[in-house]
Amino acid sequence: MVGLSFLLPFRKLIPSPYNWIGLLPIALGAAINIWASGHFAKIQTPIKPFERSTHLVSVGLYKYTRNPMYLGMVIILGGVGLLLGSLSPFLVIPVFIWLIQRNFIPAEEKMLEEVFGDDYLDYKSHVRRWL
Repeated sequence: MVGLSFLLPFRKLIPSPYNWIGLLPIALGAAINIWASGHFAKIQTPIKPFERSTHLVSVGLYKYTRNPMYLGMVIILGGVGLLLGSLSPFLVIPVFIWLIQRNFIPAEEKMLEEVFGDDYLDYKSHVRRWL
């Protein structure tokens, strides 16, 4: 995002000092990630993608989204885009979402189905992937 902002600064959207508003979504996204990862630490299940989970996390933010950490990352990227102030950094966000949707989430969901079976399928039927 920073590279795009400096190499291809396509259309300045938010001039300084207004671009500092981007710190708010960065802080919000970081707080979401810290809170969500805390649930993994509390029940002592692996947090790294593709590691075999020992417990199904369905509390806290996981009651509302199956992927709060990915959501937190997207919010952080939005904040970075605002902070940089031009349009070009925002091109990264849909690419990031596409990569996560294509390369991480399907494999993670398949593993969770194998490990937790009907419990995960029930959770998946009641909680949306993003929001």
